[in-house]
Amino acid sequence: MPVRAATRDDLAEIGALIRELAAYEHLEHEVTWELEHLDRELFGDDPSAHVLIAETDDGEVAGFALWYRTFSTFRGDTGIWLEDLYVRPRYRRRGLGRELLGMLRGLTEGRVEWAVLDWNEPAIAFYRSLGAHPVEGWTRYRWVLEEPPSH
Repeated sequence: MPVRAATRDDLAEIGALIRELAAYEHLEHEVTWELEHLDRELFGDDPSAHVLIAETDDGEVAGFALWYRTFSTFRGDTGIWLEDLYVRPRYRRRGLGRELLGMLRGLTEGRVEWAVLDWNEPAIAFYRSLGAHPVEGWTRYRWVLEEPPSH
């Protein structure tokens, strides 16, 4: 099953995958983008993030990984932050998540990092099977503006 970089032609499918992931995580209320905004952020002149698409052998979109580059001041090198990894339930346990993460691993010699919801035991078990471990001693913070800035 191939994994490839997403193109603008994948935009509607990426949007659908994001909404499916949000529903799985019970976070539908956090999806607030319009497709045009997502298009600019993923495929515009200065993309904020990138997407890998996993397809079945017959070309059906089975999952995605949305990621962006990071930089470690201590290591002095770039890495990858995996914002979202999602494989549609009917395609799970076929190695697609492993393929998506393997392709990401190949895009950097630095670290690949992500967050996982603490109740998502299947994902935690999968990540541990790859040899990934939680980062002890760190607490994740989020600062959200009450009103978006005007442009």
